[in-house]
Amino acid sequence: MMNALRSSLAARALALAVVSASPFVGPTAAFENPATPEKLWDGFSSPVGMAFDAKGNLFVAEWGAGRVSRIDPAGKRTTFADVLSGPSGLTIGPNGTIYVASYSRDEVYRFTPSGERRVHVTGLATPAGLSFDRSGRLLVANRRTNQILSVSRSGGLEPVIGGLRTPVGVVQTPDNGYVVSNIGGGVTILRPDGARIEAGEEFGTPGPGVAMTKDGRVFVVDYGGTTVRKILSDGQSRIVAEGLRSPVGLVVTPDGASLLTATWGDGTIYRIPVPD
Repeated sequence: MMNALRSSLAARALALAVVSASPFVGPTAAFENPATPEKLWDGFSSPVGMAFDAKGNLFVAEWGAGRVSRIDPAGKRTTFADVLSGPSGLTIGPNGTIYVASYSRDEVYRFTPSGERRVHVTGLATPAGLSFDRSGRLLVANRRTNQILSVSRSGGLEPVIGGLRTPVGVVQTPDNGYVVSNIGGGVTILRPDGARIEAGEEFGTPGPGVAMTKDGRVFVVDYGGTTVRKILSDGQSRIVAEGLRSPVGLVVTPDGASLLTATWGDGTIYRIPVPD
């Protein structure tokens, strides 16, 4: 899949810190034996962005199928939205609004919980991962301009971080820093004072999947490899799960006990326990 990714980049397909040291580092014993991922669902077509709503429904953006699927708490899968162009990043706002990035059309859509769609913002440049910052602003990993942008309620765009290496995912940490995954190489940790640490040397190619627990532990998928890794405050990382086929999506479950990762290579969603 590494070769597939690089050809995708050439064709404009998916191209698609930091808190204090204690939330980042954690007990090192948890990393001695990486978890074996538990298979939950398969049959997805290049799944990327994932998010849970307040009712426990899981929404999955399927790049290859041009749709968003919804899995209810009982495991029943339905199509939430379709006829989309390159859906990549997906996040859900506090009021239940679902936001989906169209990588191919340089737009972000917003959906009501019932599925009504509107264009939320245009004029982007291959938007990949989406998330919300601590103040409630929508953040967009704008791959082609090497920026993280924020979106105002009126749809205006404002640069938040620049000078990145083809960013595809971002989270804001509890101390108002950021962690960014760059498909062009590495993970950027941006501290609140503006200092940067370029991390992720152990990654093949970091993907859009960046997830953070409530206590500030940050995890990133290795799309060019087979692992999910925890990012440490010194710029290193530790494997928490391995043996995956190009993991690309990542989300923390509502109970905070597990990570779900979606794999590009076999269209499957797996569960991984969050290390203590």
